[in-house]
Amino acid sequence: MTKATIHVAIALLFYQNQVLVGWREAKQHQGNKYEFPGGKVEQGELPVEACRREVMEEVGVDIECWHASDFISHEYEDLIVNLHIFHASVQPAQLAEIKQPWRWYSREELGQLNFPKANQSMIQKLQWPQRIKIAEDLDILSSLDTDQMLYWRVEATPEWIMQLQQYPVDQLSKLIINQQLWSQLNELQQQTICTIHLKQNQLMNLKQSELKSGYRYLAACHDLTALMHAEQIGCEAALLSPVLATATHPDTPALGWEQFKQMAEQVQIPVFALGGMKAEELDYAKSQHAYGIAGIRYI
Repeated sequence: MTKATIHVAIALLFYQNQVLVGWREAKQHQGNKYEFPGGKVEQGELPVEACRREVMEEVGVDIECWHASDFISHEYEDLIVNLHIFHASVQPAQLAEIKQPWRWYSREELGQLNFPKANQSMIQKLQWPQRIKIAEDLDILSSLDTDQMLYWRVEATPEWIMQLQQYPVDQLSKLIINQQLWSQLNELQQQTICTIHLKQNQLMNLKQSELKSGYRYLAACHDLTALMHAEQIGCEAALLSPVLATATHPDTPALGWEQFKQMAEQVQIPVFALGGMKAEELDYAKSQHAYGIAGIRYI
């Protein structure tokens, strides 16, 4: 017997490094589990329209700007669910409108909650590591800690592409590469390396419609204009630099922690502190509204 297929719009709502989560009642499909806002796409309705409608009905806030995040098809024992996933930022003025029992959870807490199986890849995508190592040595991948990723900062040359093609695919999920290099890889490598880095000049030339669904974008930002543009077009996280003076860019004025915090608090996506970072500064960086830290020599 052919299983029924339903289309569901899912909303990932962000605020200050947190994600909005609710609870499914026992009588619902996949009941007694946590859930993200969303619901069935009605006849003649676009998934993004369903997402906005469901969030207004369930959560109580009306959000106009949505970003396509992913599409997941999951087969349960009784039906097939096609999930159309979108993400958006909630502004401080909207917080009082959010209905109970929806509540905010940190990204780290999401892995401890019991979500339906179809949501697991979403959870993984939302959980950024707190430390990003920046290097040209690809072999560092094999020695990364569980809370680390590697931004392989190299140009898109045939030599680097060939080296990457020879590397085990099963280790590439912890890798971040620049958009130019990513665009020259085969489809399997692109799908495995799901995190794309944007230099600030690349970021500022991009529109929302040009970001590819199914991947997450990490934007390099050096000022508030770039940081806010990264959020507006749908980037999932940003590197903000330089926070402190660095040996690699001695002539570049440092932001300092006070300015970093002021800027990071004005967006709802995770912001990593870059520039003069050492591993032992992670806790202090988080107290200054950094989601994590990134660095070349001391991370």
